[in-house]
Amino acid sequence: MNTVATSLLTQPREVERLVAGQPTSDGAGVKLNRVLTQNLQRRLDPFLMLDHFGSENPDDYVAGFPDHPHRGFETITYMLQGRIRHRDSAGHEGLVADGGVQWMTAGRGVIHSELPEQREGRMSGFQLWLNLPAKDKLRDPWYLDVQGPDVPQFERDGVTVRVIAGHSHGMAGAVQREHTEPLYLDLHLPAGARFEQPLPATHNAFVFVYQ
Repeated sequence: MNTVATSLLTQPREVERLVAGQPTSDGAGVKLNRVLTQNLQRRLDPFLMLDHFGSENPDDYVAGFPDHPHRGFETITYMLQGRIRHRDSAGHEGLVADGGVQWMTAGRGVIHSELPEQREGRMSGFQLWLNLPAKDKLRDPWYLDVQGPDVPQFERDGVTVRVIAGHSHGMAGAVQREHTEPLYLDLHLPAGARFEQPLPATHNAFVFVYQ
């Protein structure tokens, strides 16, 4: 890598905009906070949507997300707490729990469901949608689940870094997708901590802060 390219990768970025999530519901009434919405899609391409869900009240999540269709993008469910099962029309099925990831490429089209496998306790996590390039929108559906203990992580200057997708400081993440080249990190920062992550200058990026 030449010196010019390296400087592009490590040039600090300023926070461009602060966004407040909007409380809403989806699926069969799951209560969630919609952080990235349609008006940010062009600015943050390929990121289409980010939902954050978290509740100890089963009424807020127990009905889950029954069968529904997707096409032309990828859905990534990252579970912080709880258990959820994925089934789809391409024959894929998987169960993930605390710290696990479900990564689905809808491609030319798939019908899937994500249903909780718990009736009590806290369920929390995220769902991220990633747009596919035009040439890949009609590819075959694909699915991968990664259990929590299998998500690579490392410590750096007091920060715990879970590498869900992409590469961070020499560590490969649990998922590698050549179509969208995503970098997906879960950072646990104590008070006063600092973490730096080189990014290609051409890549869009955002940070969601949660406790």
